[in-house]
Amino acid sequence: MTAFRWIYITCKDRAEARRIALQVLKKRLAACANWFPVRSLYWWEGNLERSSEVALVLKTTSRRVRPLIAAIKKAHSYKVPCVEALPILEGNRDYLEWVRDESGERKRRKAQGAGRTRRTFGPPRLGGRSPPAEA
Repeated sequence: MTAFRWIYITCKDRAEARRIALQVLKKRLAACANWFPVRSLYWWEGNLERSSEVALVLKTTSRRVRPLIAAIKKAHSYKVPCVEALPILEGNRDYLEWVRDESGERKRRKAQGAGRTRRTFGPPRLGGRSPPAEA
């Protein structure tokens, strides 16, 4: 089993995607969130539906998947939200270590002596500011 997961979620709009992303990031259930508009076709209650949605992608570890899914389901507006966890089979090892650290597993790694003393990789810092509302 791979240690990292790519979580795919569909949301009703950008505001919901951002709200869910902030909630799970603040709980350290994921290290990173991206969202983008998508067009969806799907069956719902016997009807073929078409809608504009926002896809939310989270990067996390396999240990965080179950609590992450629970948090997403609790925060989501859909009765049956799309939440899928896909294994990350390969990737930039430094980035994946950053995902592990920032997904709340940093304390365990530092206790084992594997923690880094300074940040050398990952997305740019926001200088303590929140992400832009329209990011």
